[in-house]
Amino acid sequence: MWIVRVALDRPYTFFVLALLILILGPVTILSTPIDIFPNVNIPVIAVGWTYAGLNPEEVEGRLTTVFERTLTTTVENIEHIESTTYNGEAIVKIFFQPNADLPTANAQVTAISQTALRTLPPGTLPPLIINFSASTVPILRLGLSGKGLSEAQLNDLGYNFVRTQLITVPGAVVPYPYGGKQRQVMVNLNRN
Repeated sequence: MWIVRVALDRPYTFFVLALLILILGPVTILSTPIDIFPNVNIPVIAVGWTYAGLNPEEVEGRLTTVFERTLTTTVENIEHIESTTYNGEAIVKIFFQPNADLPTANAQVTAISQTALRTLPPGTLPPLIINFSASTVPILRLGLSGKGLSEAQLNDLGYNFVRTQLITVPGAVVPYPYGGKQRQVMVNLNRN
């Protein structure tokens, strides 16, 4: 009850305090930054390698391990490296120290990727290099399934139709779909 006694003894003080809260409250609320996904300064570069026809174990042995070893000897400010291999594909994520200069790191990764391309198996495609930070992680993953559709048909549907429609969404970055089987066409030639 002491606060009530103080308020009755000094009404002007509490009146001024109430006015300050009334004025500064909205000003503070409007000036406070609001972000659902805060900016986290951990630079990351993802490198996607493609070599059709290899299973994940062969991709790891022939592409991923060789490239990771090359990265650790030539690129500076690496915090750690994560990699995932799929059928015919490898995704290598290079996490850098928070104070790392991303343009310099990007130049180093691009240069060493082109150099490593000569030591990788013949037919290895040049890598896809994507820059992002920890605050730009994917927020949507889409899986396709269909009754009566084969894996090749689902892959074709995702690659040629769903992906092209999703890319029109503002701010969307849609990589190639993973999994499934590529459509194959066989042609028999009659040389006569």
